[in-house]
Amino acid sequence: MQHNPASLDLDALRSAQLQHSPCDFVVVPRFVRPEAFDAIYNDYPEIQQAGNFIPQDLQYGKAFSAFLEDLNSTQLKEVFAEKFGMDLTPNPLQLTVRKYSELSDGNVHNDSKTKLLTTLVYLNKEWKHPDGRLRLLNNSWNIEDYVAKVEPANGTLITFRRSEKSFHGFKKMQGERRSIQMYYVKPKRKHKDDASPIGLKRQLKRILKLRPRWLGMKK
Repeated sequence: MQHNPASLDLDALRSAQLQHSPCDFVVVPRFVRPEAFDAIYNDYPEIQQAGNFIPQDLQYGKAFSAFLEDLNSTQLKEVFAEKFGMDLTPNPLQLTVRKYSELSDGNVHNDSKTKLLTTLVYLNKEWKHPDGRLRLLNNSWNIEDYVAKVEPANGTLITFRRSEKSFHGFKKMQGERRSIQMYYVKPKRKHKDDASPIGLKRQLKRILKLRPRWLGMKK
């Protein structure tokens, strides 16, 4: 049986106008259905610090777990593919969760070329801070020269195709700023030495290097 992404308004995404300058993008207010939003908000992971975290390293409730399943669904991927005219079949999804922003965040940047399609979903109930709204920019040097400014609240979605002009950022703020970051990325090439003793040793070193960060997140 096909999964039904009940927390997402796929029809709103289908009908949203695709903009083409400075890159292909779409904004969908209340993409997370209002009737599902509160439960997802209440089951949000107990993150205590700034940074992006993969769901596997977090603890959260059932409603948030179901929400992640919806974001990973084939149906959503197909709607994105249709909306942007892309074949995303071979492209895996990377997803991270964030709860807090610090003053070092928000710098104007462009995503790496490994990312084909970027989506941000905002899960704050309201937004009273004067800054912290994502801006899709016309260039890499002037954050005031923007085409779209997105309030990070109420389940709003912004999705854009990575290009040489897809610069984005937000004016710096410190505090709670809940968001999901999603990227459909180029498939990784299998390296010959991944299964070799040297390759396995390299992977183990990466795990041990990250381990203190994981331990610091756990209660």
